[in-house]
Amino acid sequence: MLMKNQLFRKKSLDQLLNTKGKVQLDKTLSGFDLITLGVGAVVGTGIFILPGTVAALHTGPAIVFSFIMAAIVCGFCALCYSEFSSSIPVAGSAYTYSYVVFGELIAWVIGWCLILEYGLAVAAVATGWSAYFQSLISGFGIHIPEALSGPFDPANGTYINLPAIVIILLLAAFLTLGVKESNRLNGIMVFIKVGIVLLFIIVGVFYVKPENWQPFAPYGFEGILSGAALVIFAYLGFDAVSSAAEEVKNPQRNMPIGIIGTLVICTLLYVAVSLVLTGMVPYTELNVGNPVAFAMELVNQDWVFGIISLGAVVSMMTVVFVMLYSGTRLVFSFSRDGMLPKMLSDIHPRRKVPLKSTWIFSFVISIFAGFIPIDRLAELVNIGTLIAFAAVSIGVIFLRKINHPGLQKGFKVPLFPVVPIISFILCIFMISQLSTFTMIACLIWIIVGLIVYFTYGKNHSLLNK
Repeated sequence: MLMKNQLFRKKSLDQLLNTKGKVQLDKTLSGFDLITLGVGAVVGTGIFILPGTVAALHTGPAIVFSFIMAAIVCGFCALCYSEFSSSIPVAGSAYTYSYVVFGELIAWVIGWCLILEYGLAVAAVATGWSAYFQSLISGFGIHIPEALSGPFDPANGTYINLPAIVIILLLAAFLTLGVKESNRLNGIMVFIKVGIVLLFIIVGVFYVKPENWQPFAPYGFEGILSGAALVIFAYLGFDAVSSAAEEVKNPQRNMPIGIIGTLVICTLLYVAVSLVLTGMVPYTELNVGNPVAFAMELVNQDWVFGIISLGAVVSMMTVVFVMLYSGTRLVFSFSRDGMLPKMLSDIHPRRKVPLKSTWIFSFVISIFAGFIPIDRLAELVNIGTLIAFAAVSIGVIFLRKINHPGLQKGFKVPLFPVVPIISFILCIFMISQLSTFTMIACLIWIIVGLIVYFTYGKNHSLLNK
């Protein structure tokens, strides 16, 4: 019984909301800052690749319905995240929320799955960024030595993916400048990539041929549903907004604006791009690695083709940037709770950022990006995220049972408890659609996490005091 009580001990709101001293982050972010953070995380390679490949193989032009269905699923989760992040405005996202409603062991497992999401997302996207970047500079006659251009694969002559390592460490350096300064850089990159997406829509609409939308749903409703299961991952990343809760001015108002605003903007962009793309090119021809740029090449708009290639590079940089930010804040939260070494929660006295956790997390992830092909492991990003989504969805029901004067009066999920229950069921359904490989790999990752918890975290947790 004692062991059970220890494993499922909960952090009280007094402990959580009254964190003082050197382990407190500065509140500098507005609702607009959160939207740029969210759009930076969500609108990445997905908008340049998924609309083509999924339309060609699963949905046809009806991919717009797949994006809308996926947005509805994420919308339920977004409502639950909004209530949590406005009620408990503390760094750590789903890990911190679970610590309050489920207890330490479950919180650790969920946080460990989020580390998987953020870490592998950074490594996988940085690897993709490297390929696009090398393609872009090759147009100017610049070539990186083959040995330094890809993951460790002596048979193909590559030993280290140097560009992937460099971009991670470069963006980590910007993160260490301070939240306000680094978010300004993210905002600039987000405006550039949204501008490029709008350029594609505005130019492409003049080349739309309505006959390309026939048949609109060649694979039927089953194709639309399977397409939704795939494109839902184009939305993953909006939860990264909740990682910034502790650094937000007026979180009760700004957190829901940031999370829901991100989802609305991204849905509109995805639907518009999909309609224009499938209207410009027959869906059967879109199974290519760069469908958006390919469409512009087909209509001889080479100048737009070049700009879109640049846009893909910028888009991936913002995803790496925001996922790095979220991962470092999660490591910071682990450390502040005693679950990881204390030095990882040290705050720089002037810049007010967790300097050590930023550099250590970024360095470890850069090694993965530099040496390991991430292709199949990238699937693990999805399961880590969906586990966190499910926990937050069902956790809202437990949150409503907490009666504490420190609980902030912020956004409330409508149609309670129907929306959280539907959200939880949809998350479990999406997890069931993933491959057996992903399930087994995630289980191995969780076992490793449990070993870390029982050998270090449980013994050093602040709740021992």
